[in-house]
Amino acid sequence: QVQLVESGGGLVQPGGSLRLSCVASGDDSENYAIAWFRQAPGKEREGVSCITSHDGSTRYADSVKGRFTTYRDKTKTTVYLQMNSLRPEDTAIYYCATDIFFNCGNWYVADFGSWGQGTQVTISS
Repeated sequence: QVQLVESGGGLVQPGGSLRLSCVASGDDSENYAIAWFRQAPGKEREGVSCITSHDGSTRYADSVKGRFTTYRDKTKTTVYLQMNSLRPEDTAIYYCATDIFFNCGNWYVADFGSWGQGTQVTISS
């Protein structure tokens, strides 16, 4: 099973930027597609973005298109979420997740077998 560790969260003013990292470890971790989710207080966890392993294709939720970018490093074991033009409504705990059967298809939370511990992102002036 793949283990995931996120980092990079923090407190940022509206309009600012943050880059989150997700380091994957375990057998064949470089071959897994990785998704980013977020969960705001009192709300359900929602998919934000994902990136495949084989060709680096990406997909984004409508709420973050044009502002967030996800990409992998050359080893493919670290996935980044670059977040620009941040808004107060982006405040949430951000998680990376994966599963052996996931390939940037549906983002059903129950389908993901591996999750990171989450990193808090707070957008406030």
